[in-house]
Amino acid sequence: MSKKIRYGFLVICIAFLSCKTDTKPIVLNDDPKESKITFITVDPGHFHAALVQKSTYKEVDTTVHIYAPEGDDADLHLKRIKAYNNRIENPTNWNSIVYTGDDFFEKMISEKKGDVVVLAGNNQKKTEYIKESLEAGLNVLADKPMAINSEDFQLLKQAFDTAAQNNLILYDIMTERFEITSILQKELAMNKDIFGVLEKGSADNPAVIKESIHHFHKNVSGSILTRPPWFFDVEQEGEGIVDVTTHLVDLVQWQCFPEQIISYETDVALNAATREPTFITMKEFKDVTKLDYFPPYLKQYMTNDSTIAVFCNGEINYKIKGVHAKVAVNWNYKAPEGTGDTHFSIIKGSKANLTIKQGEEQNYKPTLYIEPVHANDEYAIVLEAAFNKLKPKYPGIELKQTNNSWEVVIPDSYSVGHEAHFAQVTEKFIEYLTKGNMPEWEVPNMITKYYITTKALEIAKKK
Repeated sequence: MSKKIRYGFLVICIAFLSCKTDTKPIVLNDDPKESKITFITVDPGHFHAALVQKSTYKEVDTTVHIYAPEGDDADLHLKRIKAYNNRIENPTNWNSIVYTGDDFFEKMISEKKGDVVVLAGNNQKKTEYIKESLEAGLNVLADKPMAINSEDFQLLKQAFDTAAQNNLILYDIMTERFEITSILQKELAMNKDIFGVLEKGSADNPAVIKESIHHFHKNVSGSILTRPPWFFDVEQEGEGIVDVTTHLVDLVQWQCFPEQIISYETDVALNAATREPTFITMKEFKDVTKLDYFPPYLKQYMTNDSTIAVFCNGEINYKIKGVHAKVAVNWNYKAPEGTGDTHFSIIKGSKANLTIKQGEEQNYKPTLYIEPVHANDEYAIVLEAAFNKLKPKYPGIELKQTNNSWEVVIPDSYSVGHEAHFAQVTEKFIEYLTKGNMPEWEVPNMITKYYITTKALEIAKKK
């Protein structure tokens, strides 16, 4: 733990005890030079580790200690940080102190050069790293997924127990909560005049559907992303059904049941789950990894000498607090020119459905629609009055009627982009650290989220 930081218990008013999780906040001194949170980055094999540092934070020391095995993952991470430091617009000033070696994790635990472990990389041992970091007295900010199978889920529950016992914070990076169409979809779903009440749906006709399409070949921070070869090994990265779906499951909970504790033991029932592979050729693999052969650990997925099957696609049908939901993820190799990853979402209400589309008609930009169950003049009047009350909170938003629905017109200034959301999540995490005000629903709902994804994988594999 950094000597510059002293810990103290936050005195919380009784009125707030019901809505906060007790943690030991990091108390910062008035002089920012004398008191800073210090990040420790461990095994940064995923580019999300670098995106946490695409911005700087006034509460965080610019010196970051990095512990990693020697190799391309660490090298690529350092190149990304250097690029942020050297860019013309809003350059950062991170100072990286690096240790590489096979004993990188043990070295990190023994030295404890900071207060927060940042984990975004190979997921095979991530849950172990989370638990052991917490046992060493370190807070953890982890990229998704924090668990990729049922064994990891059991370990993750123990990790949350450890965090509670040590008054520490374990938090995962849910960037989609900061996407403006998702924010407004949630806002409108809470408005009974516009939305009504959430439908229950059925297994065949879910009331909530969230689907996303991703691509192995993609542009990040202005250049084509180089992916580590292990990204294609589901034993190291995790299958799609336990990876990207964490965002979708999180949104279902966050939007439809805001600030409610959701128990995986009493509030969730899984109906069905499926998994399918995407086939990647040797040429495609080389283009995104810069490696001209399949490593030995990928041999088990080979369908012939030049193709591997990657189980990165999946679908989960489940019931949550009596509401039927479906989440699905699909990975293609490369998006059509001018497009990128896409998202579809619908939440069905008694008065209207709230739908996010991101197709050709929307120029591949997330667009939110209000689709009334009964489109008539009376609903239009009520909608306009209720929507006008939202405008002071979100200046610039407007309604545009399109046939029998309304598009929510959102100023471009709200669309900061996926990469910027990492700073927003990190700032929220820092707030929880320094104020000790993490809501009581966050931890049980994280546990429920990973129960859903890992249990779904177990069900899908049985098929």
